[in-house]
Amino acid sequence: MIPTLILASSSPRRRDLLARLGVEPARIASPDIDETPRKGEVPRVYALRMAEEKAVAVPRASGETVVAGDTTVAVGRRILQQATDADMQRGFLTLLSGRRHHVLSAVAVIDGDGRLRSRICDSIVRFKRLSPEEIESYIESGEGLGKAGGYAIQGRAEALIDWMAGSHSGVIGLPLYETRSLLRASGYPLA
Repeated sequence: MIPTLILASSSPRRRDLLARLGVEPARIASPDIDETPRKGEVPRVYALRMAEEKAVAVPRASGETVVAGDTTVAVGRRILQQATDADMQRGFLTLLSGRRHHVLSAVAVIDGDGRLRSRICDSIVRFKRLSPEEIESYIESGEGLGKAGGYAIQGRAEALIDWMAGSHSGVIGLPLYETRSLLRASGYPLA
């Protein structure tokens, strides 16, 4: 019998990415946690903490497996959270223009026995030098609102990225290699 899997995320992208592993969650639960970075918290620690807290925040019955993820965009020690409005998005895109940044995608899995495992994937992404017109056009598309760093690589922003090293799925929102490894280590049956 395949264990029941809960996806601790309301992100349709994470659900789609899990499907690439042949996994369909039995239930989707949106964790309610405070996502404010702690004073002095570095991006890598923040991303792992967020994924782990999301996994723990979702109620689960004995034997159920929980998967949670967090994607954090960072420039140096600065965490670029989800863009909530056009001004915030404009500031993020201006900062990211022509420079490299890190996309830290953490995943946490709680197995059927309650053991928590987590991993992080660090991808480096560089936008081309963006003109003010390109920034405004992207903002007008609406696709970067609610996204870490103010952009979505799986959409129009991909055409503005001139270099990347790391995991494309991780930049979208769930690093598949790390997720597959954690699910297998947790006893979840995957081919």
